[in-house]
Amino acid sequence: MNNEVSIVMWLLAVLGIVIIAGLSVYAGLLLARLRAQNKALAAGEAKRNNYLHESIHTIALAMQQDQCPLSEGCIRIAVLLDNLPDAERAGYAARWPAIHEMHDRIKHMPTHDARKEFPKKEIRKMDLEREGYEVEMEEAIQADVATLLVWVKERRQAL
Repeated sequence: MNNEVSIVMWLLAVLGIVIIAGLSVYAGLLLARLRAQNKALAAGEAKRNNYLHESIHTIALAMQQDQCPLSEGCIRIAVLLDNLPDAERAGYAARWPAIHEMHDRIKHMPTHDARKEFPKKEIRKMDLEREGYEVEMEEAIQADVATLLVWVKERRQAL
């Protein structure tokens, strides 16, 4: 009987070791899968950030070269900056105040298909208002655009 207890104890010990080894292998597989997922997420985030920075650069350059209306560029850039991962703590509105002020002044105005729902007289009135803001704020917006282009270039090199 003592012999039987000893054999049972050995079998239980071996079974415990096999179970622990199996669980260790499984945990290792899960850890490898997690690392692969994290790597894929980081690559996706880097690709998204690069796209955002590239878009900001393209729009800012078009604004600087008078290929894009200032108001449209300000709306687009403000939205792109808001979509950067560090937007909440970075204080972009304080860094480029003219761009954000223009965005705030005209964000209520309809665009694309929504414009079609308004009478032509009202659309023309909004266009004149927007164009007036562009003239009034052109110098400040262009100064923001210049510093924004430098910032984007530095950020893209850092990525």
